[in-house]
Amino acid sequence: QVQLVESGGGLVQAGGSLRLSCGASGRTLRSYAMGWFRQVPGKEREFVAAISWSGGSTYYADSVKGRFTISRDNAKNTVYLQMNSLKPEDTAVYYCAARIRGVIATTTGEYDYWGQGTQVTVSS
Repeated sequence: QVQLVESGGGLVQAGGSLRLSCGASGRTLRSYAMGWFRQVPGKEREFVAAISWSGGSTYYADSVKGRFTISRDNAKNTVYLQMNSLKPEDTAVYYCAARIRGVIATTTGEYDYWGQGTQVTVSS
């Protein structure tokens, strides 16, 4: 079993930056692909970014491409989402997810473990 815990959310003004972290306990994430998703009330959870087990491949939703960067430090068992040039429409609960298969995936059903989420609010 893998327990994922997100941190780093908060309130920021438009144009600002935040860095989210996702730590794991119970098992190393070294062989897992990792993803970030987000959800606003009344809408489905949507894909934001993903990274392969090695960190060699990344993939982003068009809405965040060029502004967000996903990375991982397998030695620290942690995955990061650096968010720059934040917009009010980025406001959501952000979730970290782990996929046993180490290749990138973009849909919620392809991930095996989920964190509880961290709130990101971007004011205009």
